[in-house]
Amino acid sequence: MKRLLLAVVVAALGIGAEPTAATAAPASLTRAVEPAVAAAPAPYAWAAEPVTAATPATRARAVAAVAASRARAVASVAAFPAWRVESTVAAAPASLTWTVQPATAAGPDGRRWIERTLDPGQQVTEYLAVRNFSDVAGTFALKAADGYLTENGRFNMLPSSTPSKDGGTWIKVPAKISVAAKATALVPFTITVPQGAAPGDHPAGIAATVLSNSGTVQVESRVGFRVLLRASGAVRRELSATSVSVHYKRSWNPLRPGRMEISYTTINSGNIQVDGQARVKVSTPFGSTATETNLGPMLPGNTRTIQAEITKVWAVGRVRTTLSLVPATAAAATTTADGAATAASADAANTTAADATALAGAAATVTTWVMPWPQLLLLGAAIGLLLLLRRVIRQRRARLHRLLEQARLEGRRSATDPA
Repeated sequence: MKRLLLAVVVAALGIGAEPTAATAAPASLTRAVEPAVAAAPAPYAWAAEPVTAATPATRARAVAAVAASRARAVASVAAFPAWRVESTVAAAPASLTWTVQPATAAGPDGRRWIERTLDPGQQVTEYLAVRNFSDVAGTFALKAADGYLTENGRFNMLPSSTPSKDGGTWIKVPAKISVAAKATALVPFTITVPQGAAPGDHPAGIAATVLSNSGTVQVESRVGFRVLLRASGAVRRELSATSVSVHYKRSWNPLRPGRMEISYTTINSGNIQVDGQARVKVSTPFGSTATETNLGPMLPGNTRTIQAEITKVWAVGRVRTTLSLVPATAAAATTTADGAATAASADAANTTAADATALAGAAATVTTWVMPWPQLLLLGAAIGLLLLLRRVIRQRRARLHRLLEQARLEGRRSATDPA
């Protein structure tokens, strides 16, 4: 009787008849239950194992546990409809496309960056526009940080993990901004120059960022623009050179010239961004050869190592290599490595005579002594060959002289010998 009652309960709950229960369940309920079962904690998964126990008492306890588990699963499905469950499973956010640009209180004004010259202690308010091109709303974190130039001359700002110490600390922006789909949000922010700020450039940048997950790695996507800040005062456009190294690479073919390899490190020792030019001149007893290199934009304190090479150098004895660094003029426009034309700042266009004297370059001269070993070896071989040829010629002449003397002696003997 107990076994019959147990069979009836099992049939009612669907234990051991899962295909039938799955067939009878509605499609929406099936989709909703599967995530719930997959996400169930360990007790729910463990409760189904004792169904195969041999004793009736164990079977009864297992049936009761499974019944309670299914009741909780049904309650979970009732609390979270199918569309809620599917949204939870698809945790990846929708794709966002956005841009950030300078603006005024009326909207974007077409500027590609913000450039301001401010006095120490001065505070100004600027605006930025966050444009959301996506079909969904987005929340963006706004961040300001120090700016710098990469090795190839591109402008960038410090990552979020690196604290700012210069112009990035002068800018205060809201922490977050939410932008509706296909909408633009205007955000005011302040720039405050601290008292005692050193004259010169203090570059920074502002970006709107979004965090996303790529597997176990969190990725920060940033879109922003540069903020070129300058504290008023005396400006210095100055370049210097260190670690100048000159090496002559000879060709062991004596009929081919060698090449001069020059390595040096340029430093922007001024207090504003400069775009300079380096000229290397090599002077030998046979003439001089020069080459020029565009240094590209350099922020204050930036260093850049340059490798130059001058070919077709006939170097003999004393060779002088002269390095000259010349900063670009204040009013000239420069072009960055990413192709963006960067005009000189407004106050730079009005450079005074006193400022013009601060336009300083650098020059360094290195003297190298070169021994033309391939040519000397060729000369030695030529001299040796001439000496050998001279000796052979002299030996042949001596032999010819001996033969002539021998012929004369034989002639005299034959003349004096009576017939």
